[in-house]
Amino acid sequence: MNKQINLSLRSPAVPPRSDIGWMVQSDFDGTISKVDVTDSLLQKFGLPGWQALEDAWERGEIGSRECMQGQVALLNMDRDELHAHLDTIELDPHFSHFIAVADERGIPVQVVSDGIDYAIRYILQRHGLGHLPVIANRLVQTGTRNWQLQSPWASAACARASGNCKCERLAEQQLTHGKVLYIGDGSSDFCVSAKADYVLAKDKLVDHCVRHGIAHSTFSNFSEALAMLPQGMELAA
Repeated sequence: MNKQINLSLRSPAVPPRSDIGWMVQSDFDGTISKVDVTDSLLQKFGLPGWQALEDAWERGEIGSRECMQGQVALLNMDRDELHAHLDTIELDPHFSHFIAVADERGIPVQVVSDGIDYAIRYILQRHGLGHLPVIANRLVQTGTRNWQLQSPWASAACARASGNCKCERLAEQQLTHGKVLYIGDGSSDFCVSAKADYVLAKDKLVDHCVRHGIAHSTFSNFSEALAMLPQGMELAA
């Protein structure tokens, strides 16, 4: 059974300070968005070979950075086709309200993804959420129908060999804010979930947290996640 949490964002015994408190980091693909955007692009525009890279990654033969860089190089689409596809991507219908409430309460929210920055920013902008900070792999157009993925947030120390080391991003925010509530759904969230101060999990991440004894609560949409914000994130004694 999950540990119960007591919801106040700060302990009332601690005076509010700008450098100590809680913030939220959230995965994007399958967490904020209803589908994995990179997978949907590959299924529509990927040339032969992208699935073999996916299989090699799932077998643990290559890291996610190598996998995604190889896959993005196989995308055959122009910018208009990319935009038309991104226009079809839906977000969790409760996410905008979640952000509005977090903004009102001064709770920073950061999108941290091992996906594609351009796609994430485009989709968020379309939903009126372009102000959210996004840290993800960088998409670069190298020709009319050719693309490259760069990974400025990679780390040689990353256990998953990811394009964006979520554990380093978490540590940065823990130094700044004190504690991080992490929200995620899949395998790219496994490593960081063990280091977060508390986790909201769905799908594959739930099983991972249960297997490894990671303190978490389950959610299926951001309406349920929102219900946890006002009650805070301090674990009950």
